[in-house]
Amino acid sequence: MKIIIDFGGGLDVCFENKKELTLEFEEQQIKMLDVIIRLKTLCNPKKLDFFYTQQLRPGILVLINDADWELEDKEEAQLQHNDRVSFISTLHGG
Repeated sequence: MKIIIDFGGGLDVCFENKKELTLEFEEQQIKMLDVIIRLKTLCNPKKLDFFYTQQLRPGILVLINDADWELEDKEEAQLQHNDRVSFISTLHGG
């Protein structure tokens, strides 16, 4: 199963400045939590500000196929082949 990941709002720095990644999973039943766990292993260890302990840090908007993941049951949302998941930081320094 293939899931396409987009990063916005500066989150790409956690992933070697890549604005898009494609994740491959052998399993046919994938939840958002599986995606988050995989991303944590891929994230630059010096840039772990993407995560807050085992969860995403506050201030990150998550979209599944352009819909807010809160409408889809957040970490428990079931994903399908070729779904697009976007992570957008809403926090800005100043």
